[in-house]
Parts: sequence; C-alpha cells; structure tokens
Amino acid sequence: MPRLPGIGYAVALRVLAKRGFRVVREGKHTVLSDGKTVITLPRHTSINAFTMGGIARAAGLTPGQFRELI
Repeated sequence: MPRLPGIGYAVALRVLAKRGFRVVREGKHTVLSDGKTVITLPRHTSINAFTMGGIARAAGLTPGQFRELI
C-alpha cells in the first residue's frame, strides 16, 4: 500500500468533509462523524504519514482515493 504524505490539518479536514464527515467536537483533536464512523483528527500543522494512512483507512478510503480528493 503506498504511503500518504504528511499533510496539514486543514487539507485533511477538507477531504473528510468531501466524504460526508462533519465536525462533532473540537479541542486538541477534532472529532468527525458521518453517522456511522467516528474519526479523531489531530490538530497539528502537519499530520504524520502513518497517522494519515490510518485515518484514511478508518474513513473507508485507500491512499490513492485520498490523494485524488486532495
């Protein structure tokens, strides 16, 4: 599986919003939900590539699909 690059919080939030995720709660982390799946997104300037890969998998996306939405 190809790795995702480390991307910023705003970009990740925008991609997840395109997939139907909405913000449920904000703090040091942002919690998003699409009604079925809950995802926790760290509010860092740059999110680690491994962490971003796990978030993409949890959202039901492959790394390639995630890159297309960026």
